[in-house]
This record gives sequence, C-alpha cells and structure tokens, in this order.
Amino acid sequence: MKAMIFAAGLGTRLKPITDHKPKALVEMNGITLLEHAIRKLIQYGYYEIIINIHHYPQQIKDFLIQKNNFGISIALSDESEELLETGGGLKKASWFFNNREPFLVYNVDIFSDIDLENMLANHIQSNAIATLAVKKRETSRYLLFNNEMQLCGWKNNKTNETKIVTDKSDSFNNYAFSGIQILNPGIFDLINETGKFSIIDVYLRLAIYHKIYGYEHNTGYWIDMGKPESINNAEAILKRINNE
Repeated sequence: MKAMIFAAGLGTRLKPITDHKPKALVEMNGITLLEHAIRKLIQYGYYEIIINIHHYPQQIKDFLIQKNNFGISIALSDESEELLETGGGLKKASWFFNNREPFLVYNVDIFSDIDLENMLANHIQSNAIATLAVKKRETSRYLLFNNEMQLCGWKNNKTNETKIVTDKSDSFNNYAFSGIQILNPGIFDLINETGKFSIIDVYLRLAIYHKIYGYEHNTGYWIDMGKPESINNAEAILKRINNE
C-alpha cells in the first residue's frame, strides 16, 4: 500500500530547535519524528511512501540514505522552491498514486495509536472519496459533521467564521482534524486548485457533491508534536508503554 508523509513544514512552533534542522528530524526519545511516522506506517503495511520536503531538505535526504530507506520504497516530493501547503503538496505528489487504490496521508508531527487498519476498512465500506481522522478535543478550528459523520462545514472558534457547505443536517457535530486521512486517487481529477492551497478548502468544496467522512478515534492517545511540551508528553507515554 502507498502513503504520503507531510514533512515540508517549517516547524515554527518548535523554534529554536528547528532553526538548524527540519521538523521531521526533531527527536523524541532519541528517534526522529520522521522515523516514528515511517515505522508507524510500516506497521500497517505501507511499504511505498512519498515524503514532501522543503525546510533543510538535504538533511532529510541524508537521513534516509543513512537509514537505507528503512528497507522500503521511499520517494521524495521536493518543494524547496516553494512550500505548497497541504493541498498543493498533495497535488504535486499525485504522480506517485497511480495504482487506483486508496492511500494514506500522515502528518509527520503526529504521534498516535490510531488503528489505521480499521480506518482503511471504514473508508472502503463508506465508498467515500476521503476519510478524515477526527477527535473530540479543544482546538481553534473545527470540522462540522452531520450524525452520519459526513462533512458539512468548518468553523473558526476564534473569529466565529463558519462555512456550511451542505444542507444535509440542521445541527452539526464539532470535531478536530487529526492530521491523518485516507483518500481515493480519483480525488486528483477533482482538484482544480493550483499553486499553494489547503486540502481542507478542497474538501469543503467537494463535500457538496461527494462523500467525505470523518473517522472518529477518541480512545487511546493522539499528540500534536509541533510544540516542545508535546514532545515531553509523548516521551512520557512511550516510557509508560515500554514499562508495561
């Protein structure tokens, strides 16, 4: 199976650690975030992975050479000239997903015990074009779903800006996006945006006519590793797991 790891971000919340290295190579328990992500994907049978790079790209190239690509097939999507955000980055890597099978997209700074096998099974059963991992947690921006977990809109709690894109429900459930998603390659035929753009904006546009579902994973752990204190929390979880 194929997957993409989003690893091109600048890691501004991790400064000054990321002043001289990419976020993907920040370490947790002596292991880089990129290695944690790759090993998570390998655990679930993803042996063909493409990684987008931008900030200190050569360091990531050297790291993968040193690790012999972890014994799997790894390609790179180089965004050195321009950081394309999630939508643009995904579109640039579209050539990689040429086998008509669902593929996974995973943020490099996510540490979670989410069951990716069950998420894939849900995606296939729902016949959705995209399935987004979501949680009930506090955040500034929420995705809005109806009771069938179909995407209906978006809300910014700080600005009170709300976008409702379907009339499939009168009330909505707020969920935070977890930075993990499973897509069908057919989505590339529907992306007409160019350059730098957000994949969430694409989903909101497509949700009017296409099935985009949320996959709720409220049990277990999920940590956004974009902040130093989050890395400390994740290290504590790993220590507890290793001692069990």
